[in-house]
Amino acid sequence: QVQLVESGGGLVQAGGSLRLSCAASGLTLTNYAMGWFRQAPGKEREIIAAISRSGGSTWNADSVKGRFTISRDNAKSTVYLQMASLKPEDTAVYYCAARVTISGRIYYTSNEYNHWGQGTQVTVSS
Repeated sequence: QVQLVESGGGLVQAGGSLRLSCAASGLTLTNYAMGWFRQAPGKEREIIAAISRSGGSTWNADSVKGRFTISRDNAKSTVYLQMASLKPEDTAVYYCAARVTISGRIYYTSNEYNHWGQGTQVTVSS
């Protein structure tokens, strides 16, 4: 059974840093492109970062560009989101998602992903 489990969320002050982890099981991570999404209260889910299956390509949404970094360690079957310079507007539930692929491309829309984690809450105080 495929399972994605996010961890590392919590309460941080504005300007602080946090690293989220997404541990994958039931799949071979090298066969999956990965993405990070978030959903804030009253807002629609948005993609904020994505990475190709090898890690050779990454992408960030404008809202987090220069502050967030997506990375992966396929040997550990884990994807990370390093968040820095956090702002109150970053407060959201953060989700990781996986898309099976044989290509090195990045996926940008939620309906392209095959599997989803349950999410982890990130709260940034002012």
